[in-house]
Amino acid sequence: MSIEPPSMPPQPGMAERAIDTATDISRTLADVSTTLRAAVDRLSDAIIAARQSGRPLSTISAVTREAPLASLFAAFLFGVAVARRR
Repeated sequence: MSIEPPSMPPQPGMAERAIDTATDISRTLADVSTTLRAAVDRLSDAIIAARQSGRPLSTISAVTREAPLASLFAAFLFGVAVARRR
């Protein structure tokens, strides 16, 4: 009666593991790209909606065109106020 060790399935080689890793990374990048594209589309839609007449971005754009230095100064003061809170 001879006892044989259980046969082990062959282990993947270095090239096969590299191909599997590259495939996994490719799928991950495709998923990230799809998610990022959807987020950019939602952000673009939000910006377009905010630029409609009477909305905040429309008002800010109009004020900035009329008085660019005053708008820059106001933005600077806002930045200083936010920075001091931290």
